[in-house]
Parts: sequence; structure tokens; C-alpha cells
Amino acid sequence: MKFLQLLGFSPERHKVRTEVIAGLTTFLTMSYILAVNPSILSATGMDKGAVFTATALASAIGTILIAFFAKLPFAQAPSMGINAFFAFTLVLGMGYSWEAALTAVFVEGIIFILLTAFNIREQIVRCIPKNLRFAISAGIGMFIAFIGLKNAGIIVANEATFVALGKFTPTAILASLGIVISAVLIVLKVRGALFYGIIICTLVGIPLGVTNIPDGFLPVSMPQSLAPTFLKFDFAAIFNMDMMLTIFALVFMDIFNTIGTLIGAAANTEMMDEKGNVKNVKAAMMADAVATSAGAMLGTSTVTTFVESASGIAEGGRTGLTSFSTAMLFLLALFFSPLFLLIPAAATTGALVLVGVFMLSAIQEIDLSDMSEALPSFITMITMILTYNIAEGMALGLISYTLVKLLSGQCKQVSVTLYIVTALLILRYILQ
Repeated sequence: MKFLQLLGFSPERHKVRTEVIAGLTTFLTMSYILAVNPSILSATGMDKGAVFTATALASAIGTILIAFFAKLPFAQAPSMGINAFFAFTLVLGMGYSWEAALTAVFVEGIIFILLTAFNIREQIVRCIPKNLRFAISAGIGMFIAFIGLKNAGIIVANEATFVALGKFTPTAILASLGIVISAVLIVLKVRGALFYGIIICTLVGIPLGVTNIPDGFLPVSMPQSLAPTFLKFDFAAIFNMDMMLTIFALVFMDIFNTIGTLIGAAANTEMMDEKGNVKNVKAAMMADAVATSAGAMLGTSTVTTFVESASGIAEGGRTGLTSFSTAMLFLLALFFSPLFLLIPAAATTGALVLVGVFMLSAIQEIDLSDMSEALPSFITMITMILTYNIAEGMALGLISYTLVKLLSGQCKQVSVTLYIVTALLILRYILQ
């Protein structure tokens, strides 16, 4: 009973069965990350098996920390969106090695720990205009979906129009099927819809020749070795202006992800106090920060609180027992790596596109009636996709926001911090 009390569990108000089922529900709804994250990060040259192990361990560590310190029913894992930023912007776009990118994530986690410990994170949150926060979320969602469509060959390069619809190859057909199946399962309110969509597509991919089953395949094995990614840091590569700005971007993306998820999922429950603040939020943020640095040491991108935690909360999860149950399932998954690593990239397209749809909902929060808010928001979203770079979209959105406000006589709506950030961003483009 003392163990349960450490998780915030009270037998008078909570039921073990409800909390455990909620934890299982959360795991099923977010377990797609075990297939998607290795697929995305392996595009940088990272070992897929090692990334799988790092993903499972980092998810378990972050979720256990939330269970015991924050006593909240939230789960953590490498962030969708930031993992795309890691692979397709930092490494493939800006040309950094994946070792340098892992170093940036590690440093980001340390900075996040300090910001949380000294309560400075609020200043960073206030620096970014509210409408741009929603635009960043929606833009990342569209970028993730675009990555899924591109990797499946549904969208291809075209000399005349830059992009075009690709041919319906077996890979593209499987990916298209995955999008439809995932959407249907979500409409039918199936728990773990994205996970089941991936599994179905993986099975359908066998006769299509997209899913390749090696000879002597066994679904269970000892965990994949972490050696290819463990402590593979390159600190020499991070001491320049571009990387400093990148680390800053990683920090506030992580902060917004975590705060947004905590507030959104805890709303209208006893986890939120009368002032609208999530209880034990500092402990939850610290768990996020520690898990991010630990994840970088293991070999994965930024760890953050997953919005899919809302599915477990909807099932009645209210304490750390829910998150502890989810963490134990992530540890169990370590022994089923052959199954997860068998999943072809095309089978994860449905998950990427549907996550994009979920994140797109942030657009409805943007004030489109005010052009000084609408234009920077639009620039943020569209340039993320057209430049294939999340950081560029964020930078151009912030610059345009500051300039439009300043030149239209609304300079008081821009914080001093944002003026400084904008000046640094403009200087970065001048010096390029």
C-alpha cells in the first residue's frame, strides 16, 4: 500500500483496476512511437535497433519519473515533430551529424532542467505570442504529414512543379491504405487506433512485398544493443550561432508541447486546481527535462509528455499508477523488438498523417481576423513545409510578427525578449 501511496493512489478515491486499464490504454494509443521513431531517426544513419531500445527506455524513464514525482497519469516518449526536426532539419537539412544533433538534445535537456529549477520557463513561454504557438503546433503537424507522404512515395519531386503525386507503387498503395484504416479506426473510437493501423498495414505488406520477413524470424529476443548510439556525443559541433538558436528552438518546442499537453488533458479533472493550474506541474516538467537528457545519452531525440495520455485519463486514470503501468509496458516491449523493427516505413505513414491531423486542430485557436496575427501565423506554417525545415518556419514567423507589429504601430504588443530574439534571428540570416 505504501508503494501505491508513492504514486498518489488513494484506495478511498481510486481503483487499481481502473488505473491499470488506463495505463494499458495510454500505452496502446502511443505505442506507435516504438515503430515510427526508429524509422524517422534511422534516416540520419542511426542504428534502427539501438534507437528502438533508446526509445523504449527513454519513454519508460520519463513516465516513471512522472509517476513518482508528479503522481500524474501522463506518459512520455520521444516527441513526434521534434524527432522530425532532429532528422530532417538538423541532420539532413543543416548537415550536422546525428552525434551533434544528440548533443544538442542533451544540452537542451540540461537547460530545461535549469529553467524548471529556477522557474524561468514562464518567461520563455510568454516570449512567444499566443497565436504563433498555435501556428507552430499546426505547422509541425502538417510537416509531419508531408514527411509521411514523401517517404511513402505518395508525394514525389517534380522538375516543373517541385512536387507532384507519385505513382501508385505497392509501397504507396500500402501507405494510402494505412491512412484510411487509421482514420476509420479513430472514427470508430477504437483505443490504440494508430497502433492497430500500423499492425494491419504490416500484415497487408507481406503479400505486397513491402514487409520483408527475414529467414529464421523470431518475434521475441533480448533487447537490441544500445552500443551504436549510447553516449555518442560531439560537443565540438554545437559551439556556433546556428546550433545555439537550434537549441533555443528545441527548448521552447519542448516547453510548449509539455505545458499544452498537461493543461489540455487535465482540464475539468481534479488534477487541475481552482486557478486552472495543473497540480505538480513543476515536477512533471522536471521529469520531462531529465528524460530528455537521459534519452539523448541513450540515443534518441527530445522526450516530451504525450497528448495520447488523454486516452488513459478518459478511461479514469488519475494517479501515477496509470503512468507506472504504461512505463512497465514500455519495458516489456524491449523484448519484442523484432516485431516492431519488422514494420516497414510505409506502414507508419497513416500514423504520421493522422498525428498531423490532430495537431492541425490548433489552427482554430488562431485569431485570423487580425492580419497582424494571421500573416505571421500563416508564414510560420507554410514555410515549415516549403523549406522542409521547422526551425526556418519558426524563425520567419517570429521575424514577420515583430516587423508587422512594429511597423503598424503596435510595438507595445511585442515583448522586449521577442525584440532581442528577432534581432538575433535577423542577424543569423545576414551572416549566412
